[in-house]
Amino acid sequence: MAQNDMTIGSDVGKLLMDVGFSAHQTKMYMALLELGRGTVSEITRKAGLYRTTGYDILDNLVEKGLASISGKKPKQEYVAEPPEHLDVYLKDQAKRASLRVESAKSIVPKLRSIHNVVGKPKVMFYEGKEGLERVYEDTLTSHEAIRGYANVEDMHKALPNYFPNYYKRRTEKGIHVRAIIPINEAGLERAKHDTEESRDTALISADKYYFSPEINIYDDKVMIASWREKLGIIIQSKEIAEAMKSIYELAWLGAKGEKPRI
Repeated sequence: MAQNDMTIGSDVGKLLMDVGFSAHQTKMYMALLELGRGTVSEITRKAGLYRTTGYDILDNLVEKGLASISGKKPKQEYVAEPPEHLDVYLKDQAKRASLRVESAKSIVPKLRSIHNVVGKPKVMFYEGKEGLERVYEDTLTSHEAIRGYANVEDMHKALPNYFPNYYKRRTEKGIHVRAIIPINEAGLERAKHDTEESRDTALISADKYYFSPEINIYDDKVMIASWREKLGIIIQSKEIAEAMKSIYELAWLGAKGEKPRI
């Protein structure tokens, strides 16, 4: 590691411990960021810790939303989430430690400088209500308009208290949405708020094109939220995302040209 990288690592390590990370958590998190992804053995070796210690720490990072799990045992790997997720985690803890939020602002740019974004595609799985919220939170990192297929009725049943605040935060971030939505009472009501919630909606006949899982396409990601199976998936692949965007544009043209039955 170059002298400049050593200085960065030392500074970041101190800041992470200032916001509540233990020494071992700090070493593991920074090792994961530098690798981008890896097995428990690879990450603990990089961090200079015992493998048995690594499991609990990495699972804790997953709980914090700072890492995710890709694949199944015995080939399971831990993947570093973008450093911006630290901001989200610390803001969730803000009521207990408001100072930590301010500290995160100085940490994230430094973490980004050492985060190794591995080029190969990755697939991340999240389960349960918290998993569904986590994949939705990731859409707030989008740098472009989101292309989405959504069944509003199923969304609101699965996460009844989540979406009002989500719509507000997405709009405040200036992230626009184009949504293809099957017609039902909830979908019609949501479409009435398109202007204030920065959204264009194409309503389609539910009897012809009904679907439940939601699909959002943005940047180099495809997010799938299976409301009934309580499963969230993020596929990060430039090639797959570009293909899905092209398919979406065809669907959008068809949806806009249809005269749906209400």
